Amino acid sequence: MSQTAPSPFEKLQQKHTEAEVIATESRSTWQITWARLRSNRWAMTGLYTLIVITVLAIVCPMFSPYTSYTNDLDNTFAAPSAKHWFGTDNLGRDLFTRVWMGVRISLTVGVAAALFDLIIGIIYGGIMGYAGKRVGGVMNKIAEMLYAIPHLLVVILLSVVMGSSLTTIIIALSITGWITMSWIVRGQILQLKNQEYVLAAQSMGASNRRILFKHLIPNTLGPIIVTVTLSVPSAIFSEAFLSFLGLGVQSPAASLGSLIGEALSSWTLYPWLMIIPASLLSITMLAFNIFGDGLQDAFDPKMKK
Repeated sequence: MSQTAPSPFEKLQQKHTEAEVIATESRSTWQITWARLRSNRWAMTGLYTLIVITVLAIVCPMFSPYTSYTNDLDNTFAAPSAKHWFGTDNLGRDLFTRVWMGVRISLTVGVAAALFDLIIGIIYGGIMGYAGKRVGGVMNKIAEMLYAIPHLLVVILLSVVMGSSLTTIIIALSITGWITMSWIVRGQILQLKNQEYVLAAQSMGASNRRILFKHLIPNTLGPIIVTVTLSVPSAIFSEAFLSFLGLGVQSPAASLGSLIGEALSSWTLYPWLMIIPASLLSITMLAFNIFGDGLQDAFDPKMKK
């Protein structure tokens, strides 16, 4: 008989108690997601940028010696200086204070609209996905009809009824803004509602409401958070566009869109009036989008190209 070749493996002298020791500490899904997010330098840069912009929007108007409504007709169109860091506008108002007040209003509109989208979209989309085909189909057709209504028409109609104000803008953006969120939630619910843990909950007598809000929706938080993060810059841009057209925040209040609109007629002579608010608007939207893309990669690394 031929001699058996020696095995390439060598048995280690290890006790069975040592073999059962867990080599790495177990981590939850949120801990793993946070670790992936921290490893993404671009996403963290976007997050830190948003934190800095938010803090400055809160702090700068509070400590500024000027208010956004103070007129100084003897000091109109002043260039940026130590006295007025961003210069002054056509009425001599301090642009530094007005810009950061505009950032505050724009962030308020974006976050408020995103919260309304979150609440309405989760409830409507969850019911639309968990209900039967007939009820879900009718709800989906209603959402499609609302989605076809343009924002501009809604704002004009609400402005006639309620007047142009910050509240009108938030309501107008929320009337149709939740539809995208509802469709995302619906798609996730349709994938999850036939899973084993849902069938187990049904066999144990759990109500449809408990199954939807205790079992299904918590398992869709990843796409929900990503969608909310990406809906904020969309709402900010919509508010800026409407304010630029004169349908949003009215003077003497200011948002980034209204500041850009006011500077349009004189930007060739006084370019800082437009460059500063336009740059802050671009940086804010870019930071939100970069952070949202990083969140998407953190929750679902398979989508990362």
